[in-house]
Amino acid sequence: MATVFMVQADSQEECAAELARMCAAFNLRPLLPPTRSTGTERWLARATTKAPDREIQGPVVR
Repeated sequence: MATVFMVQADSQEECAAELARMCAAFNLRPLLPPTRSTGTERWLARATTKAPDREIQGPVVR
């Protein structure tokens, strides 16, 4: 299994911005677009060093 990095933020916009920054800084690829976290009311997104096994749905983060 590839290493997965996670961003957690209070808003969808902040989560998307930090995911994009992290991907650019560490040459990562988005794995999960910003999604509401069940039970925490926060937003989370994930990135990986390898290409995702499936195409992600949602906004493209660059």
